[in-house]
Order: sequence, then structure tokens, then C-alpha cells
Amino acid sequence: MTKLSDTQALILSAAAQRPEHIALPLPESLRGGAGAKVVAAMIAKGLLQEVDADMRKGEPVWRETGDGHGTTLIATDMGLAVIGIETEDANTAPARGADAPTEGPANDTPTEPEAGPKARTPRMGTKQAKLIEMLRAEDGATIEEITAATGWQSHTVRGAMAGALKKKLGLEVTSEKVENRGRVYKLPGA
Repeated sequence: MTKLSDTQALILSAAAQRPEHIALPLPESLRGGAGAKVVAAMIAKGLLQEVDADMRKGEPVWRETGDGHGTTLIATDMGLAVIGIETEDANTAPARGADAPTEGPANDTPTEPEAGPKARTPRMGTKQAKLIEMLRAEDGATIEEITAATGWQSHTVRGAMAGALKKKLGLEVTSEKVENRGRVYKLPGA
């Protein structure tokens, strides 16, 4: 079991009590670099995750992404499990906006044993969800098609596929050269 500092336990406990398991605001005692250091360690351990902040809902922003958007911090299923809280559906990420259990395991939800940290599922309606939808299409998508649909630059699309999809979500993105279309990217099983 992961050993937590008092500060880490406090952050996770507070997040477990908030809607959508948002970890912000951090405790008053964490200022500046100390907060960033604690958060970086918790992200590295898989206890917290950065997700796009929903500015329309007034979600607090952890950091600006540079493209006019921000990210917020949420407690992962693993982070909640470390403090003894299981989500309603232990096989997927907590549904953002759903009421989260505050104590004990879900009593009627069948669960399967897990091998390690669970991959998070992207929120619906985000650019990342649009990217995944395009890559799951039968014909896949080119970088140009994705940039047109998301408004991202091509290097951002490549970074999202390599970082968010491959590393964070564990998805296998394949590519092939298609005549008259160029390089087409797909998710297997599409």
C-alpha cells in the first residue's frame, strides 16, 4: 500500500468529499513551490490527475495550458482507494458530476481484480474525446483532419496521441500511409 504524508492524505480526503473528486483548493498551508512539489509527487504516484477544467462549471484551475484553457486536479480511483474509499464502479474512472461515495465499498457493484493503476476515461465533449472518436472511426484520421476538428496545432495533436492517449490512457495508436490521403492514424478495434 502506498504510504502517504499527512498533507497528501489531507488533499485526498478533501477531494473525496468534493463533487467530481476535485482536489482544489489545496490546504492553506501549501504555498507556491511546496504545493507544486506535493502535487507533482502525487501525480507521479498516480494519486492525482490533471484534467481539463470545465470553466463553465466554475471548476478551479490548477495551471494554464497556454492555449486559453486550464487544467484542474482530480483524485484518481487509486488515490481514493489508498485512503479507503472505493468508487461506485471500480472498473472505470468516477463519472464527473456524479455523486461519489464517501465511505466504504459499493455494496452491489461487481468488481474484477485489477493489475495496476486504472486508465482514466476522458470526459465527453472535450477535444480529447473528439480525438479518440476520430481515431476510432473506420477510416481513422489524418493530422490535418484532427487539427481542423479540434483547433489544435499539428504538434499538439502528435503530443496528445503520444502522451494522453498512449501513456496516460494506455491506448495503442497505429498509423499507416494511405494513398491520396497521407498518414492515417487509428485506434485498433475501430
